Formats: sequence, structure tokens, C-alpha cells
Amino acid sequence: MERRVLVTGASRGIGRAIAVELAASGFRVGVNYRTNEEAARAVCDQIESAGGKADLLPFDVSERAATRASLEADIEKNGAYWGVVVNAGVTADGPLASMKPEDWDRVLTTNLDGFYNVVQPALMPLVRLRDGGRIVTISSYSGVHGNRGQANYSASKAGLIGATRSLALEVAKRGITVNSVAPGFIATDMVASLPVEEVVEQVPLRRMGQPEEVAALVGFLFSERAGYITGQVLSVDGGLG
Repeated sequence: MERRVLVTGASRGIGRAIAVELAASGFRVGVNYRTNEEAARAVCDQIESAGGKADLLPFDVSERAATRASLEADIEKNGAYWGVVVNAGVTADGPLASMKPEDWDRVLTTNLDGFYNVVQPALMPLVRLRDGGRIVTISSYSGVHGNRGQANYSASKAGLIGATRSLALEVAKRGITVNSVAPGFIATDMVASLPVEEVVEQVPLRRMGQPEEVAALVGFLFSERAGYITGQVLSVDGGLG
């Protein structure tokens, strides 16, 4: 039986690496993107050229009604998702004292509300499969420890961790696991503006992480071998702790 999984924010960076990893594990991957259709199609092409299966799913996770409509139409047509990776996220860094209301709202709406907007309409179809399932959220080192200039981002990712742990308790009896992966400094567009030499000095392993290293952990959490792991926050941060 073919298992479908959804990866939000899958057109680049960590999301792209996760989509490719899960496709290589035999899943049919829903590649969600917001605006960059060309990049998302390139992900699908990469997956399909390697013998995998992928579908494009354009929607903005911060738009609740549109997200629900898109997911409900897709599920009705192609069947429920066996797994979901909540990866889509944005930043708008700055000191809280001068942070604009729209920067607070945009980060919380995308990073935290996006969890509800995506998982809630996908959840009962997943339960009705009666086949277990996997949900993984991509949180952050900042959500675990906080970070200067990221009150909005840290709040959104800490909230995501709380939601993950609560949902894990709600669906455990269904055999569905729910975990969070908390990356540290990963070489993506999101950290491209940071001073690399200063950043790596903070990391015990003295280097940036790669998206594929995050994806490898997500791939493991989607495997049968990870069936007894749930409600956990697992860091990929080079030893930042």
C-alpha cells in the first residue's frame, strides 16, 4: 500500500532535503510551496528522476481557509496522508523593543498557526487509515533555548514544541507518533546573512550543519524503527545543547 506524506515549505533548504529523503524511503511526497513554483517543480523532478513519486501542493500555511481547502481537495482525490512534516517557517528578527507588530504577527501566524492550519484538517483522515502514522515538526534551537533578537521566532518555535508534545499524547493510542526536530545553525538561505566564522565559533563541532543531516533524522523518525519514539524534541545542532 502506497503511503503519502506531506512536507510543507519543501521548495528549498531543509524542506527540500526532507522531501528528497522521504521519497528515497519509498513515500509519495506532497511538495508544498507558497510562491516559488519553479523551485518546487525542481524538487519534484529530482524525486521523480530518482524513481520516486511527488505531487505539487501550492498553498500558504498561514492562510487557514485556503490551506484547509487545498488539503481537503487533495485528500478527497488522492487519499489521506500517512505522515506530515510541518517545516514551513519565516523569520523577522529584531529587538522586541523595536519590533513591528506585523513582524510579530507574520512569524507567529506562519510558524505556529501553520501547525494548526495544516495538521488539523489532515489528522482525522490519518486516524481513519488505522495504520499508525508520523507527524514531525521542525522547531529550532531558538525554540528550546531562546535567542537574542528572535523573541517572535523563539516564541513560535517554543509553541510548536508544546503543540507537538500535546498532540503526541492525544494520538499515541492510535499508533501515531509526533516528534519535533530542533535544528541549530544549518546552511540554508535563512542563515545566509549571518557571519559564518563567528557562528561556527559557538558550535562545538565548529561547522554549520547541512540540510541533509536534518533530513536524515526526519527519515529515521518516519521509519518503522522509530515506532516507539514520540513526544520528543531531538536536536541537530552540532553540540550547542
